[in-house]
Amino acid sequence: MAQTYIPRALEPVLAKVAREFPAVVLTGPRQSGKTTLLKHLFGRRYRYVLLEPPDIREAASVDPPGFLALFPPAVILDEVFPGSTIYAIMRK
Repeated sequence: MAQTYIPRALEPVLAKVAREFPAVVLTGPRQSGKTTLLKHLFGRRYRYVLLEPPDIREAASVDPPGFLALFPPAVILDEVFPGSTIYAIMRK
């Protein structure tokens, strides 16, 4: 059964900041629809990379600049956690 997308009030704000800044961080509680929202707004134009699989997370932590170079903008990086090596590199 196909699920119906629920529009969020945050959509116009998120679209605006994505045009104005080179990187945007979307945080919130687990299972609150963050990934669904991002894929809905940007999924056709942005590449999606999930950092949850252990091999992907390892590649991102061993060589963050090299890993990021594999995915030039525009990209959605999902499951990037504060304190991780890649998060620190992205903040620069």
